[in-house]
Amino acid sequence: MQSFVSQFPTPPFSSFSLGPLTIHLYALCILAGIVVAYFIGAARFVKRGGDSGTLLDVVLWAVPFGIVGGRLFHVATHLGDYFGVYPTVQETFMHVIAVWEGGLAIYGAVILGTFGAWLGAKRAGVRFVTVLDALAPGILLAQGIGRWGNYFNQELFGQATDLPWGLLIEKNNNPAFPSEFPAGTLFHPAFLYEFIWDVLGALLIIWLAKQLKLQWGKVFALYLIVYSVGRFFIEAIRLDPSEVFFGYRTNQWSAIIGVLIGAAFWYLQAKRHPGVEGPVYLKPQVEEEPSEMDASK
Repeated sequence: MQSFVSQFPTPPFSSFSLGPLTIHLYALCILAGIVVAYFIGAARFVKRGGDSGTLLDVVLWAVPFGIVGGRLFHVATHLGDYFGVYPTVQETFMHVIAVWEGGLAIYGAVILGTFGAWLGAKRAGVRFVTVLDALAPGILLAQGIGRWGNYFNQELFGQATDLPWGLLIEKNNNPAFPSEFPAGTLFHPAFLYEFIWDVLGALLIIWLAKQLKLQWGKVFALYLIVYSVGRFFIEAIRLDPSEVFFGYRTNQWSAIIGVLIGAAFWYLQAKRHPGVEGPVYLKPQVEEEPSEMDASK
């Protein structure tokens, strides 16, 4: 009997040309995630009493900070992939900033992205924790969508497997392919596991937020916990190089810290703010008064 073939063959391409431009599917997946996160967040923010345009102003601060943070965290935890590899400083720098080649660490994106959101919320005059709670489920879903970029880049896959949903990775000219495995080896589709976890997690967070009437940043705290729990176990099966400390990969430790921060933030906010959260806008929105000409009509 012929063996069952992987349901996930090698992706046919990772980029395409549009005139003089090269469009990378990795970047499109990240962009699609950002758009989805904004629209989900905007709907939640408006329901809370805010304005979608105000949230867009905040997001335009959070996204660039998040991308920079994600890249810095990735490079910092994979120094051997960038420094001492290329012949010139200029070439090294170009690979360091080449986000389209893959390599955005989610925890770095969360750290600096949150800082960017704080700056944006402060400039917009809105409650920061309200922004975090509005965006949290969409952020988790965006992370899941972004993981499809790893599929198109054929990177960050899991251990070898003979399961029917194994992922076929191309060996030729793929530095991510482990040299100890022969061509045709199937691997756990770690990207798919994380996508499924993130989708289910986002739905769970939305449901719990509604049932428990979560405010004061508790939705964001729940997001940190839910994502980090899944990431801890999925990270354990990945084959990409990583520093290991006391038996755990770097991002497993990041996941543990994420759970602790989420739990601590929930506890502190519940203790400090037992009541109902205040208005979205920290200052009352002043409606434009009619001019004398308008009043005379």
